[in-house]
Amino acid sequence: MTDPGEAGAGAPGHGLWGGRFSEEMAPEMAPLNRSLDMDFRFWPQDVRASRTWARALLRAGVLTHAEWQDIDAGLQMVATRLEGMDPATVEDEDIHSLVERLLVEEVGGAGAKLHTGRSRNDQAATDVRLWGMDAVASLDGQVVRLGSALADLAAGSQELVMPGYTHLQRAQPVRAAHWALSHVWPLVRDRARLRAAAEEAAVLPLGAGAIGGCPFAVDRAAMARELGFHSVTPNSMDAVGDRDWIVSVLFAGAMIGVHLSRLCEDLVLFASEEFGFLKLSDGYCTGSSLMPQKKNPDVAELARGKSGRLVGNLVSMMIQLKGLPTGYNRDLQDDKAALYDTVDTLELTLPAVAGAIGGAAFQPARMEAALDPALLATDLADYLVRKGLPFRTSHEVVGRVVRRAEALGCSIAELSTEALAEEHEAFGPGVTEVFDPVRSADARVVSGSTGREAVAAQLEQAREALGAGLW
Repeated sequence: MTDPGEAGAGAPGHGLWGGRFSEEMAPEMAPLNRSLDMDFRFWPQDVRASRTWARALLRAGVLTHAEWQDIDAGLQMVATRLEGMDPATVEDEDIHSLVERLLVEEVGGAGAKLHTGRSRNDQAATDVRLWGMDAVASLDGQVVRLGSALADLAAGSQELVMPGYTHLQRAQPVRAAHWALSHVWPLVRDRARLRAAAEEAAVLPLGAGAIGGCPFAVDRAAMARELGFHSVTPNSMDAVGDRDWIVSVLFAGAMIGVHLSRLCEDLVLFASEEFGFLKLSDGYCTGSSLMPQKKNPDVAELARGKSGRLVGNLVSMMIQLKGLPTGYNRDLQDDKAALYDTVDTLELTLPAVAGAIGGAAFQPARMEAALDPALLATDLADYLVRKGLPFRTSHEVVGRVVRRAEALGCSIAELSTEALAEEHEAFGPGVTEVFDPVRSADARVVSGSTGREAVAAQLEQAREALGAGLW
């Protein structure tokens, strides 16, 4: 009689399901069917979940204590063998069949009992969730690092004033710290999305079986606690086909990419000779193979370019899911491609951008030189409002002032008090105080604005938000 632990062991790729088939898999089908190159990455999660499943089978009376001891020790030996293994050197079709084959090699027939009551459907869904929870925690740490670098840049630039832009046109004076912090808050929102995705992932599918659930009395709540899940899936059919949490991770990743792209667009502009507001350290720039004088902000351009693939991964996954019938479908074997690529792309990009921000330095003289008095036109309108004019009237008056200055070829600050008074009698001798960009910035005293005290309070809030834990 064949030892049940040996059944299928000599037919790589068929150990978990080959009994019903009388023919070998077609050679053209084998590479399409094989997923080991993709799912080998989460072998630690497969081993970990398998050890938990073995304990659940012990508690359910399916395994004897001796069998459980053999399986648990065997899985630890399997982990040692998998460490450093090249998946290209083995023929197993996926990580689940590889782990089980190695386990049987280590402990014999007891290893064949591990898969009792379990399907690759709930097994794969569990493994990738475990991997995803760890990956999201790592990404959150990288987002915090970037946010902290921006907060540090803000802390050292609270007294610097620069032009703020709308429509890429100079608008109003703002503190350089206010600009830096404007890129922190999107990252704080990204952390909230990552937190929500991690919470969504932390629901245990193990015990759902192939579709109908497990026929043995395994304690799913105990398994969830042991593996770090927060709850168990309420419906076995949904459990094996649910990849919504991956979409949530990909959406969070796409939004991080969009925010990185916008930050990097600012870096490209501000580091240019035309702006000159910011200098990037040499370690994050490259030169030209032809033009010796060039210093290109490649860190920003490369990161900006990555945003497209992050958005593409989200779209790819949603299209993959949209037409699937209920339950598990083999299409879901590809769920990890977009997930891995998004995580890998962000793990590559976030540290580089954080390092670039950490080494960046504002250029005060260039920022001050760009503070055109036209930036203070709104302050001039506010001056008239304080004199009792309706804002619409003051807006029109200052518009005429700007037009007059353009006609004379001077700035509005260079117009005499008499010339201003010709536009409206409310202009008086004290009007010249308006033409001070620092005073303009500090006039914005409400929370969230660019005034000195408001920026200091905002910086404290940002550091607090960045210091909060993922869970």
